[in-house]
Amino acid sequence: MTELRLGPLLRYTDGSRATVWVETNGPCTAEVRCADGARGTARSFLIAGHHYALVQVDGLTPGTATEYEVLLDGTGVWPPPDSRFPPSVIATPTDDDGMRVAFGSCRWAAPPAGGKDRVGPDALDTLSARVAADPDGARPDVLLLLGDQVYADEISDATRQWIAGRRDLDAGPGDQVADYEEYTRLYYESWLDPEVRWLLSTVPSCMIFDDHDVIDDWNTSAAWLADMRATDWWQERVLSGLMSYWVYQQLGNLSPDELAADPLYTAVREAPDGTDALRDFAARADADPASVRWSYRRDFGRIRLLMVDSRAARVLEEDRRTMLDPGEAAWLREQVLDGRGESAGRGEQEGRGEQGGRGEQRGRGEQRGEGGDGEGGDGRGAYDHLLIGTSLPWLLPHLVHDVEAWNAAMCGGERGARWARLGERIRRGADLEHWSAFPSSFDALGDLIAEAGTGPGAPATVSVLSGDVHHAYVAEPSWPGRAPDARVAQLTCSPVHNSVPLSIRLGFRFGWSAPARALGRRIARHGRCTPPAVGWRRTGGPWFGNQIMTLTLRGRSARLRLEQARANRDGTTVLRKVTDRELA
Repeated sequence: MTELRLGPLLRYTDGSRATVWVETNGPCTAEVRCADGARGTARSFLIAGHHYALVQVDGLTPGTATEYEVLLDGTGVWPPPDSRFPPSVIATPTDDDGMRVAFGSCRWAAPPAGGKDRVGPDALDTLSARVAADPDGARPDVLLLLGDQVYADEISDATRQWIAGRRDLDAGPGDQVADYEEYTRLYYESWLDPEVRWLLSTVPSCMIFDDHDVIDDWNTSAAWLADMRATDWWQERVLSGLMSYWVYQQLGNLSPDELAADPLYTAVREAPDGTDALRDFAARADADPASVRWSYRRDFGRIRLLMVDSRAARVLEEDRRTMLDPGEAAWLREQVLDGRGESAGRGEQEGRGEQGGRGEQRGRGEQRGEGGDGEGGDGRGAYDHLLIGTSLPWLLPHLVHDVEAWNAAMCGGERGARWARLGERIRRGADLEHWSAFPSSFDALGDLIAEAGTGPGAPATVSVLSGDVHHAYVAEPSWPGRAPDARVAQLTCSPVHNSVPLSIRLGFRFGWSAPARALGRRIARHGRCTPPAVGWRRTGGPWFGNQIMTLTLRGRSARLRLEQARANRDGTTVLRKVTDRELA
């Protein structure tokens, strides 16, 4: 009998459709059957000896939540007969319900049951326990996972022992994952966690990668990439990382319409074994990043989400270094301004090459019903809230920003070859690779945000959602001589389940201080850095711990809540409020 190996993961949802992802232990027909009669089936496809299916469910009723079950070749496999969790549901809220967007990043796999958790309680586990305890209460409408869903370079002891049983750890890449099979182990370890497995089965999710999904410092610089490509193990590592990301994360980010238009998805499903087609795609994505788009857009009624690839889309050459290549930057601008009267098209928009395996990006109406014709009859723009998801924060502590800008200048040769060599060593050692390390891209994003948030039809809020830096904070920008109509904020939340050394905590706290700002200005002057076009101030944090942020958006109002996972004396964990404030 075919068994469920991993999942189900509830991924895309809108007013009438959903997709549910599963991995099975053999070829089969997967079926999702809902209590209200909605259903869908899909034949499994094969990648590197593993079987997967992405089931599209049609016929859902807007404004409802319906229980569902998963069947493989007609036999029920979900929910398990001995499940201690409530039934998994597919919810289709309406625009009038508002929306709760929970987000975070950096989740190191939880330890086995009964094992000591050296990084503290897992915020996703704790969120799952709370939702399960009150299934009819408030829950996230969507979960945004902003990078480092798995750690390919920081594996657990159990995974290290498993890898040692299949190859020599003295050969490269040592005790890090080496190939597709080892990547699957990371996903099993992370997503078979009972609480997380149930949470992902009942709360829709959107995901984007960051460096640890492949390797620390991924695409830090052209010199770094050349060093990696000179090894005998990097090619297999990066191709396996991209292949597994496409299967386990990116497929579920796409709408049914995008999937139907995706030549790679069609090829993989129609082939007896889709491994070669997917491997060829990953090789092309690695050799020419501009040929593939991993970024994507979701419209939830009058809420627009743009998940931006700030890792693979980089231009790394020092003389033209940018966070986003020209095609990616143009796409982001189109999506931000679509419906504001500035975009190049309404409806379908032409993509750059393949977008995570697809050829086109839908202009609007992807989720939670249709988005209308862009401009509301009352003169409002196409959306009330703009969410820009980027794994790396745009606004950092001022000292960190100035050091990264200085480092970019040194590596670019501003002070000569000796400083350039020193700058590259510092860049890698200190992970100086955020938006601040790409000064032209930092300013361009600020200009785009200000433009989107200004004038008739401006949204109520523009929020940049990020993780990576293992703490949480709120920062608000300002533009000299320019005051956007929208409330703009950098909202950073990480880790979900990880830690940060005391020295780094102290550094981030100091980085926001007045003395740090003065020191940063001196460093920037040494680098002959042009002052940034935007100023900003910290309005919340920094907060350290395993945590999750939630934005509650209703009409043109927005409320932010940060909660941390804390352990009780009896061993249970709870999410405790750290801050709860209005944004608009």
